[in-house]
Amino acid sequence: MTFFEQIRITKTVSGYQLAADQLIFPCVIGRSGMVSADQKTEGDGATPIGDWPVRGLYYRPDRIAEDQIKQISQLPCRPITSQMGWVDAPASAVYNQPVILPCTDRHEKLWRQDGLYDLILPLGYNDGPIRPAAGSAIFLHCAEPDTTATEGCVALAKADLLALLPGLAPTSYLTIYS
Repeated sequence: MTFFEQIRITKTVSGYQLAADQLIFPCVIGRSGMVSADQKTEGDGATPIGDWPVRGLYYRPDRIAEDQIKQISQLPCRPITSQMGWVDAPASAVYNQPVILPCTDRHEKLWRQDGLYDLILPLGYNDGPIRPAAGSAIFLHCAEPDTTATEGCVALAKADLLALLPGLAPTSYLTIYS
């Protein structure tokens, strides 16, 4: 199996696209567009420009079978539970990290009613070292048919994300540039 070392997010005439070798899919980015990583701030709705390693895969086991995930993904995989969250409170000691709920710090729940987080691939943005208020929870995740923008993540249709997974390895990077 050949793995994608680099997956590119670029602007097109009609929006944005994700390209990995011969695979090309439409995608959406943050509602505020792209911003240089050194200017990204918590809650700005912008997608950070740069090369971000794919850190692993979280998935909803009630919506995508564990056997299916294990057959197609070479990434470290973790099932999402209803007790999982991701902290987005800049003053928190666990800012931009996954947590087990309940959590007193502001966070987003990874177990959602919609399908946006059926598959989550955390990107290595602001995680080494973590800079408070520089942005958190930057993921590659699913998009619903009516998704027009994210809060700073990159999103694509679940079927497209599933088609991309077999080519992703722990050495894969998502390159976002304008």
